[in-house]
Amino acid sequence: MTRDFESMLDAVLDGVVLLDASGNVESLNSEACRILEISTETAVGRPVEDLFGEDQSIARLSRSVLADGRAIIEREHSVAGHRGDAHVLDISASPLFDGAELDGVTLLLRDCTIQKSLRDVVSQREALASLGHIAAGIAHEIKNPLGGIRGAAEILGARASDEKSRSAAALIVREVDRIALLVDDFMVFTPGEDLRVSPVNIHRVIDGVLALTAHDKIGANVEIQRAFDPSIPDLIADADRLSQVFLNLIRNALQAMEGAGGKIAITTRVALDHHLSPANGRLGRSLIVELADTGPGIEAALLDEVFTPFFTTRAEGTGLGLAFARHWVARHDGTLRLESTPGVGTTVCIALPLSRPK
Repeated sequence: MTRDFESMLDAVLDGVVLLDASGNVESLNSEACRILEISTETAVGRPVEDLFGEDQSIARLSRSVLADGRAIIEREHSVAGHRGDAHVLDISASPLFDGAELDGVTLLLRDCTIQKSLRDVVSQREALASLGHIAAGIAHEIKNPLGGIRGAAEILGARASDEKSRSAAALIVREVDRIALLVDDFMVFTPGEDLRVSPVNIHRVIDGVLALTAHDKIGANVEIQRAFDPSIPDLIADADRLSQVFLNLIRNALQAMEGAGGKIAITTRVALDHHLSPANGRLGRSLIVELADTGPGIEAALLDEVFTPFFTTRAEGTGLGLAFARHWVARHDGTLRLESTPGVGTTVCIALPLSRPK
């Protein structure tokens, strides 16, 4: 009995790509076509290098299997699609033999994009929940003693008989007020504040923030480029909180390029892959906003640290801007991540669900 080989491949839930001994595509199933954003007719007969665009690591993996006949497995490899959406894949490359002769390679592509997206959302929520507990403790342990310190300093200043003592007391009052303000800012991470959601045009939010930063002298030599998708529908979101998010991110980019000048490219689009909401487990479309600057970039060792409250590389910074931005994005069931190359620039990618549970 003759089997329908193509139908058998299409029944496999993972992407399957078969390569011949020369590394050219012999066949691929429908899931592989979806992941690679390519048709069977376009792919068959082409070398494996043509399937993955600029990222040639999977092609090198395939060539390695063809060279030595040993299977290779790689976890959570990010592959950029032809239309701009990245897929996170578990990849298995196994040799095919015709008798004792190496005859090709089987690539299995398991799309883990949604699972990784959900893990990222949950991870960010857990981190923010921990910050909330810390913030609540700080409010209790620090703010009450600060009031006593401030009052004592005011009394000492009033009773001081020389200018040096009065100046010292005034300095204590100013520093106490500064610390109290930082604590008030940090209290944003405590649970309980509800979002005030309504239909929001994301482009109006971004344009409003850009209108504010246009008057800031640090942006005098910075070019702003917009690449907005006009087909994006309104978000159900808190416009004020999203304005805070983009204000912090854009000011960070401007400060990174202060004096040297540069460019900020802001792009919006709808992700073709679906977003899995941790609130109700449902799939929905995501809005992607990318802000790419041409600043000095961030060292790889610091990428995870920059979201830690009070961590800053600027002498006058508070280190709360990125933490605030990630907090409010996470409150919208979204994710915020950074990609940066020292000497080239930094890209912030925000993913927000286009619909939220009522």
